[in-house]
Amino acid sequence: MQSGFYSATGGMVAQFNRLDNTTNNLANLNTAGFKRDEMIFGDYLRLAKEKRDNLPLENHTKDSAKFYHRTITRVPQVVDQFSDFSVGAMKQSFNPLDLALTEKEYFFMVSTPAGNRLTRNGAWTTDSEGYLVTKEGFKVLDERMRPIQIDLSKNITFDKNGAFTNGDNTGQIMIVRPENLRTLQKEGNNLFRIGDERELIHYPDSLAVRQGYIETSNVNAVIEMSHLIEANRMVGMYQKVMDTQMNELNRDAIEKLAVTKG
Repeated sequence: MQSGFYSATGGMVAQFNRLDNTTNNLANLNTAGFKRDEMIFGDYLRLAKEKRDNLPLENHTKDSAKFYHRTITRVPQVVDQFSDFSVGAMKQSFNPLDLALTEKEYFFMVSTPAGNRLTRNGAWTTDSEGYLVTKEGFKVLDERMRPIQIDLSKNITFDKNGAFTNGDNTGQIMIVRPENLRTLQKEGNNLFRIGDERELIHYPDSLAVRQGYIETSNVNAVIEMSHLIEANRMVGMYQKVMDTQMNELNRDAIEKLAVTKG
């Protein structure tokens, strides 16, 4: 009984994680530059074999064998969670401060109170001092890692490499590419953090910038809704299994109690 109950409980927890992931994707359906997250599930037994040296029990002991085979050997676990960096659709905004990146490996760099961060969201504006900022107020950095100050009374143009002209003011947006996209860690406000900025490669000739466009989210609402429905159904199925297992446990307990009193 315990094996089935633990398996159902683990399966339900895995589906709750999947629900959280899917609802977050759907919540950012209209967030410019958002990258959807995906999860990979595996069974505990395979993970245990991969991480055998880190287990608290010796693998040859009787208790370890019971731990494997009578409890959570087949419990689903989240093996990995990662972001899908495929490029979203390009939406024309006609706003000269909006920039989109047409290649998935490139990112803009912004300054935040926690340090420099990467973003794909190029829907920008200016603050009270004329600095180019994200909607959250983070300053956009140029190729010399400096905030960019512009004059809105003058025309501003960006070429495909992010080089801009604003009256007599010229410069270039900092555009970088991580050596490995999987090293990026997603944070809030559509930002990504990298552990070592030395792994970032500056690309002054990216040919990936489109002015007056916004990259939309790469979330597919139809696919995510199907995942949501599937996860809800799985939760209901696991709940029924748990109820059945618990009813059997209660019945066995009552029968044993009756025998003891008899």
